[in-house]
Amino acid sequence: MRRAILGSLLAAGCLAAGLPAAAQSPAPRREAIRIGILSDLSGSFADVAGPGSVAAANLAVEDFGGRAAGLPVQILSGDHQNRADTGSAIARRWFDTEGVDAIVDLPNSAVALAVGEVARNANRVALVTAAVASRLTGDLCSPNLIHYSIDTWSMSNVPSRTLVQQGGATWFYVTADYAFGHDLERQSTDAVTRAGGRVVGSVRHPLGTTDFSSVLLQAQASRASVVALANSQADFINSMKQASEFGLMRRGQRVVGLAVYISDIVSLGLEATEGAVVVGNFYWDLTDGTRSFGRRFADRMGGRMPTDLQANVYAAVTHYLKAVEAIGSSTDGRALVARMKAMPTEDLAFGRGEIRADGRRVSPVYVFQVKPPGESRSRYDVYRLVREVPLEEAYRPTAQGGCPLVQGGG
Repeated sequence: MRRAILGSLLAAGCLAAGLPAAAQSPAPRREAIRIGILSDLSGSFADVAGPGSVAAANLAVEDFGGRAAGLPVQILSGDHQNRADTGSAIARRWFDTEGVDAIVDLPNSAVALAVGEVARNANRVALVTAAVASRLTGDLCSPNLIHYSIDTWSMSNVPSRTLVQQGGATWFYVTADYAFGHDLERQSTDAVTRAGGRVVGSVRHPLGTTDFSSVLLQAQASRASVVALANSQADFINSMKQASEFGLMRRGQRVVGLAVYISDIVSLGLEATEGAVVVGNFYWDLTDGTRSFGRRFADRMGGRMPTDLQANVYAAVTHYLKAVEAIGSSTDGRALVARMKAMPTEDLAFGRGEIRADGRRVSPVYVFQVKPPGESRSRYDVYRLVREVPLEEAYRPTAQGGCPLVQGGG
């Protein structure tokens, strides 16, 4: 009893003296490396991330051998419900009380930015594999965050430059009327203009629009050689389906989706999307490695092939575990992110790549065209490769992003 009282008094003395926590008592022994997949498990992003992201994370852990730095690796999952406050609350609980070392996935840019700040304050790791805000490696970059998914800069600049070079001189935009759509249109417009093209018009639609007839009539009347859909998910699916019904592509206009995933194309079908141009950093049928990963993923997901975002999860978890193994610990988030940047990336889904000082993962980006139905051999055989984009064209130059880590601050 006297020993217990003395221990309490000594602890109180340490606190009063302002000694660091590590000096007050030894840190509890860690029993596992814990990775949280914080996603949209049932809403608008569930098909492109969601349960498939959890499956991809588990595949990465299994391929790594199930252990890192001598500890078993555990995968948790949570649903942020596309709310920044919900995502932040889950992240704090995971970091503060549940021993989570890294959070991965984070579809929805508002959620990703909020959780990135929580990770920074807690000195844990945020691996953004689904959100697309370019600010994640720009003015809001963090020494605790790495961005794997291609962002609005790449989504806008790559197809715009490519199609202008292929003769698409005039452009018309169908744009979702909120920050994401505005950002896509603005950056694409800049790229079109720099490449020598011309914007002849645009029209904005509310989020969740189901009837695009008046919008598409304006696009058709513009006679633009390219109609760019600066929207995503249900808005892209509805506008693309109705563009096919209106016969825009049959009349010679090229339709480009600026934020499209394979699940969107499969949902619509090749009859409605034939000839559409899309950009991505992953397709399951590119290499032996992507085919191997894709088929193993499909075995767990009822035959569904992975999206770019789900493949990003596999790559991010793989590289994170390599860094944990190299350091021998998962407790210092900044040190882990620094080690991830120092090591080249390599995995089945993307091959070799690197992580820049601003936190941007750099790997090949591709321009695809949707196949005609007669060329497809299976449900997920949907793309024809048009171009592998040179890396210097595929990503925003580091110096243009405004990341304090690059400029010497942060």
